[in-house]
Amino acid sequence: MPRRGAVHRRRARGLILAALVPVLIAGCTAGPSTRPPVVEDDGAASPARQPATPGAPATPQPAPLPGLSEARDSLNWSDCTGETRQRLGPPALPGALRFSCARLTTSLDAPDLPQRGITRIAVLKVGEGPVPLAVVNDVDGEPGTLYAARLAAELPDELLDTFTLVGMDRRGTGQSDPARCIPDDVRRALLGSDPAGDITSVLDAARMAGQQCAISLEDEQGAFDSWRAAGDLDQLREQLGVPHLNALAHGEGSRVLAAYAVRYPARVGRAVLDGVPDPSADPVTVLDGVAGGAEATLKAFGEDCARRECPLGTDATSAVTALTERLRRSPLTTGDGLRLGPALALRAVLEGLARRDRWPELAEAIAAAGNGRGEPLAEFVTPLLTGDRLDPARLDGGLATRCNDTRARLPADRLGRASAELGGKHPVFGALLAQRLAWCSPWPSHSEPEPPPGAPGAPPILVLSTAADPVTPEQGTIRAAERMPSAVRVAWEGAGHGALSSSCVREKVTGFLVEGKVPRDGMLCPA
Repeated sequence: MPRRGAVHRRRARGLILAALVPVLIAGCTAGPSTRPPVVEDDGAASPARQPATPGAPATPQPAPLPGLSEARDSLNWSDCTGETRQRLGPPALPGALRFSCARLTTSLDAPDLPQRGITRIAVLKVGEGPVPLAVVNDVDGEPGTLYAARLAAELPDELLDTFTLVGMDRRGTGQSDPARCIPDDVRRALLGSDPAGDITSVLDAARMAGQQCAISLEDEQGAFDSWRAAGDLDQLREQLGVPHLNALAHGEGSRVLAAYAVRYPARVGRAVLDGVPDPSADPVTVLDGVAGGAEATLKAFGEDCARRECPLGTDATSAVTALTERLRRSPLTTGDGLRLGPALALRAVLEGLARRDRWPELAEAIAAAGNGRGEPLAEFVTPLLTGDRLDPARLDGGLATRCNDTRARLPADRLGRASAELGGKHPVFGALLAQRLAWCSPWPSHSEPEPPPGAPGAPPILVLSTAADPVTPEQGTIRAAERMPSAVRVAWEGAGHGALSSSCVREKVTGFLVEGKVPRDGMLCPA
């Protein structure tokens, strides 16, 4: 049965959107800058600002870092504190935090219906600062609204005195007209197929997912991607009434903000990319980096576990491997009927590794599964598999966006070889992550031109990398930063998904966003 939101959009596709999506005016009015001009942190110039060598080709100079403008907001906000706390679940955030929610109407802009149709984007704001700071998260991670709510409890007071966080659920995810197109049993097959088995079973499940999404989403199927999500961000900027978009993107969400800088370089404000996906065109190379980052993070988790004398002992990698083999012989069934086999257990571990604040909880969950109780570990992967009225299963919108963002499709014989290669090189997670190559094989590939790389003419963009990151590994982030002429990178020598858990990184981010201090490119923050 078609979703009510989908029916609404299909009925509206014949309408002229001039009345719904205002024409973007480059010279829109805004309040005066409330911050001092740009200064270089530590007294050292970024390489992007150094003079060119005589006789060398000219390098495009970044625009000056814009000042900060207060919001002149036209969105219809309403209190959503109770619902947001219900969606967040435990642990509870500080009681003083209040949340407001709104809906943003923007163009669907499907490939076959350019600039036609509408879709609704959910946004949430938290904080009292006069300047808006947009927040974007991984497409298959926590929705951007909830990520912004959690972030508000972690960021320094100085930053929150200046900014109000405005989290955005990416199109097709969270409460932004979510994609609900993959049947429950197909989700379980996609996520739960044993990586030690033949990848053909994953490919069969991917074909079913692609067919069902094509039927359910119709014209919307090709409209879920990072390029169009960047257009949603610009519509948000206009509705907030500011001339430049100040934004913080986490992990794969940085793809959206990077696309924004390409599409609208003159509208980029102070932008922070906390981990950036590898831009390499070869998907096997990309997943090789992700698997390497995941295993490096598992090693760091084990070292942390040993220091805390956690129940896994001194070798967490061996504990995870032993659990995987045990579940291969005898899967666990949770109280709600979920069959926890080796694939779902490994995916749960990956989800837990990404959240450094949950590492103690992850250790306890792995130990519990080893003792025959699978519920605590299953909780880490459940959001990908199942959903409810407030929050749909995260796999659907995530799969649609990742497949639309990825143009390469591998033939079946290459899938098998890639799985064997990655599994041999990265014995814990390699074959599991190789399954992603099959997920998009039946999915139609965009025929639109490839967006140009980099963002010439944009102001300095702060890029954060993490030494051991299971989602956006450091080498991929470095490659992405090298393609951005104005990127300035701060490297954290720690582990987990994203660098904002580092006090050193938070200090540099706060100085960049609040005071316009651009850190020295390549500076290191200790673990």
